[in-house]
Amino acid sequence: MINLHIKYQDGTEKDVTAVAADFIAFEAKFDRSAAGIDKDPRLTYFYFFAYSVEKRTGATKLEFEKWTETVEEVSAIDSKK
Repeated sequence: MINLHIKYQDGTEKDVTAVAADFIAFEAKFDRSAAGIDKDPRLTYFYFFAYSVEKRTGATKLEFEKWTETVEEVSAIDSKK
């Protein structure tokens, strides 16, 4: 799991957790293992995980590139207790 904080351009913020379905979506989009992203971290990867959660949960219907235009920042956060 990856816990992420999303800050939207409109000032709203939320915490989300990427789960197995989001890792699979990542691997399908980028054609690379999600297990190795810590060796070559890119902002795009974290934004995609956040997007995948939002898409999977029905919080957005936008495509990835359009969704990123609504986002100010995505950051990793400590695991939820």
